[in-house]
This record gives sequence, structure tokens and C-alpha cells, in this order.
Amino acid sequence: MSTDAAPQSEAQLVETQSATLFKDKPLTLASGEQMGPIAVAYETYGRLSENKDNAIFVCHALTGDAHAAGRHDGTDRKPGWWDGFIGPGKGLDTDRYFVICANVLGGCQGTTGPGSVDPTTGKRYCLKFPFITVQDIVDVHAELARHLGVTKLLAVIGGSLGGMQVLSWSVRYPEMVRSAIVLASAASLAAQGIAFNAVGRRAIFTDPGFAGGEYYDSEGPRVGLSLARMIAHITYLSEDSIELKFGRRLQDSDEFAFNMRKETEFQIESYLHHQGKRFIQRFDANSYLYLTRAMDYFHLGGTEMPLVEALSAAQAKFLVASYTTDWLFPSAQSRALVSALLDARKQVSFIELESPYGHDAFLIELEQLTAIVTPFLGHVATSGDKP
Repeated sequence: MSTDAAPQSEAQLVETQSATLFKDKPLTLASGEQMGPIAVAYETYGRLSENKDNAIFVCHALTGDAHAAGRHDGTDRKPGWWDGFIGPGKGLDTDRYFVICANVLGGCQGTTGPGSVDPTTGKRYCLKFPFITVQDIVDVHAELARHLGVTKLLAVIGGSLGGMQVLSWSVRYPEMVRSAIVLASAASLAAQGIAFNAVGRRAIFTDPGFAGGEYYDSEGPRVGLSLARMIAHITYLSEDSIELKFGRRLQDSDEFAFNMRKETEFQIESYLHHQGKRFIQRFDANSYLYLTRAMDYFHLGGTEMPLVEALSAAQAKFLVASYTTDWLFPSAQSRALVSALLDARKQVSFIELESPYGHDAFLIELEQLTAIVTPFLGHVATSGDKP
């Protein structure tokens, strides 16, 4: 494999780019509706080799975006959301690999979504935006890869909703994907996850500011979206992490206030309120509705096809990782996926990682993630397409 390296200086500052796809021929969505053109926001890190054989596609989770690593300029307070894992000498080593990350269809960070203008009406889509699925998200990203000159990916990697995308990539575009790395995810969302999504959406729908989804000229459903984030964030944590970080400690006193008007008496309450307030500054409520529904609908192969049969189309080598304290996507679901992969006679490696951080562990504990991903990618890169 060629390893044209990107200089360190280039890896530090990045630019979000945009591509307009499906201009001449619209995309047919899983629902049967057609859509096009579609704008896609993306970032790349490292350099594509002469043989175009070192590309890795990063699939972000529910509320992520294309800005996975580096900084846009020297004044950025924080780097990209996976900066500790993407870069020179890191888990996705940009001295070796060309890494692509793109905002999902239906998102609100530069890719066409409910807040975008419908070219046929000149108005924002709002809830007239077509219903989307994980399949549709992957179809758009596959077209982006081809647009960038990549017809075969060394790996596709992602956690949570990103892991669902990885699985969809592996069966929809088997000829494009040499390896699939699925982190804290599953072949479908369990009823408990659907339930939490339902409560979050209800919080948005019942906020008077939602206005039937047509709120872009007003404050919008700030309370409802904040509540949705608070509810979801609880599922990303674990009992161990909450106890370790907060316990029953009070926020700004050593004694109970005995006052019902005091909303944030415990530290954990203050933390969740803070997460909710931050979230409404960067995310769109309509996108949240559409993307959580896409998660709910995801069922690899559909409800009529056994998982083993669905996975039979894949040609990739798989790495599946779960976390001991993840109760949104528990290890039992990963083991079921691995069992189906083995029954489908696919090459798969599985590891359950110890972590107190729950579902968020794949975003936090990057050293142990690097320790398993680095050798896996090295093996894939040197083994070619041999079984």
C-alpha cells in the first residue's frame, strides 16, 4: 500500500468543504421518494495515495458532524469531536491513511436537511423533508466517496448510529469496503432505545415553539430540544460514570434547600441542564426528529430477512467492539452480531472493552481504541483482498 504522508502542519488546520451530488440524476430513497441535488459537508485528513488504496470513511453518531479532527483556525476553543483518534501517529494515522468524514443526510451542519431550502419551492423543507433511513445516509456518502475519486475504502468506521452506517455500508457496497469497524452499535436498535427516542421527540413536538416544524424565523422549540438532549445524554452515561463524577453531591450548597423553585440542586441536575443548553446552540430540532427515526427504523436486512442472510453479501473483514457499561447498545447485541457474522462465514474479531464511561466510551477512551484499531488496520492494509 502506498503511504503518501501529509505534513504535520497540514493536519493541524482543516477546512469543511461541500460537494453537490445527485444534480443530474436524483437519489431514490428507501421510501421511494426521489431527492436531488444534495449538498454534503465533509472534511478530509491526510492524503490519498497514488493507488487510492488508503482511504477510511468515518461515520459520525447521532449529533456529530463532519468536523472530526483538527481545528478550523487558531482561535477554535475545541478541535474536532474525534481529534484524539484522527491525526499523525493516532489511531487513524493520517501519515498513512486518507480519512474522510461527512455530515449525514438530514443533518444540520452543512448537509441537506430539514432546515435547508427546497429548490422546488424556495422555502425551507421543515417537516416536508423526505423521510430518511440509514440506507439513504450511506447511499449519499458512497456517492461522496466516488466524487472524491475513491472506489474502494480500506475501512469504514463508526460508533452508535455511525456503527449502523458501517453495517449498512458493508452489505450495500460490499465491493467498496475492505474492512468494517463497528463500535458500540448493533444490527438494530432495541425497544429501550426506541423508547428513549420517542420521549425525546415528544418533548420537541409538545414545545409550543415547535410550530409544526416551521420555527426557523423564531426561537424554536428550545425547551423541548434541551429536554430531548438531557434524556438522551443519560443513556450515553453509565451508573459507574455518574456515581464517579457526581454521586449525590449538591451543586452550590452543603445542605438541602427545601425549595421547589430551585431546579438544579444536585450536581448531576446542573450537568444535564448544561448539556441541554449547549445542544440547542448547535443542533436543529427537526434534524433530531429525522435522525432518531432513522435509528429506530434501522434493521439490517429488514424485518423479513434473517441477519445471517443479510450479512452474507458483505465481503469486508469485521472488527466489532462493545463496552462493559454500555446499556444503550449492550455487549449482548454485539455478541449476537458477531455470532451472525460467523454463521455467515465472515472474518470477524470481537472485543468487549472495560470502561466506566458507558456508551460514550468510544469517544473518550481513545488509547484502548487505538490499541485495537491500529493493528487491525495494519493487517487489512497488508493482506490485500485475500480471504
